[in-house]
Amino acid sequence: MSTSVTTVPHRRTPAHRLLRTARADVLAAIGAVTLVLIVIAAVAAPLLSPYPADGTDATHPTQALLPPGSEHWFGTDGVGRDVLTRVLYGARTSLTITVAVLAVSAVIGVSLGVAAGYAGGIVRDVVMRITDIFLAFPALLLSVALAVVLHPGVRGAIIAITASWWPWYARMTAVTAASIRSRGFVDAARCLGVSRVRIVFRHVLPNSLTPVLVQLSLDAGGVILTAAALSYLGLGPQEPTAEWGLMVQQGQSLFTTNWWVVTFPGLAIVVTAFCFNVLGEGLRAALDPRREVTR
Repeated sequence: MSTSVTTVPHRRTPAHRLLRTARADVLAAIGAVTLVLIVIAAVAAPLLSPYPADGTDATHPTQALLPPGSEHWFGTDGVGRDVLTRVLYGARTSLTITVAVLAVSAVIGVSLGVAAGYAGGIVRDVVMRITDIFLAFPALLLSVALAVVLHPGVRGAIIAITASWWPWYARMTAVTAASIRSRGFVDAARCLGVSRVRIVFRHVLPNSLTPVLVQLSLDAGGVILTAAALSYLGLGPQEPTAEWGLMVQQGQSLFTTNWWVVTFPGLAIVVTAFCFNVLGEGLRAALDPRREVTR
């Protein structure tokens, strides 16, 4: 007498999909590793920098514009500061702005989006009309306009960029929350007498976060570029703070004669933004459940 064994298909979790994508998408894996190294370099800048004082307000006029060499791997800038040190400290500033902008934008946008999507009605109309007002302006133009009004600096750059970034998360989350609101498990929770607040925090909010997390990784590169643009225009961090966009602005007039002053911070901007983009695309592929249909 033969017996048959029924096998239950293994449900792949997001962690499993991430690992599989890392093996399949080499570019995303390289981007993730590069970003980890950049973050480590930023955090450990005082330890890794050959001349830590050059990351703040130190100047060495007699060593101005030295080319890359054994003592200064990336050369020196117009006032004699080590460019490698400034790039490492600039990573701290740029990543601080990026993390702050994305964190505040996500908190504001997700909170308003969940409220609008779940409540519906007049709440949704009011929130969506407010987001439409902000979305009517190009993000960079709105950031520049607000940065002009605010005091130039790290805090002003964070506020200016956040004002143009949170509406995207509000709109995205509102659509997702409205879809989740009509699903069976939410209806079952209502029938069981679960409070609206508990439903929101237990069911609606957690199921709305996956697309937000993917979008955060995709937007990080854009925030890096926007922050660099504000600094380039003189509306972001000011001297003696090291920031990649500010370093590019200071070295642009020297590009034909002292190329290293502008090249290395420019490469830092490009590489970091590119790594965030490829990582975001990898996360999108890994966390998209529709890719599991035939696997």
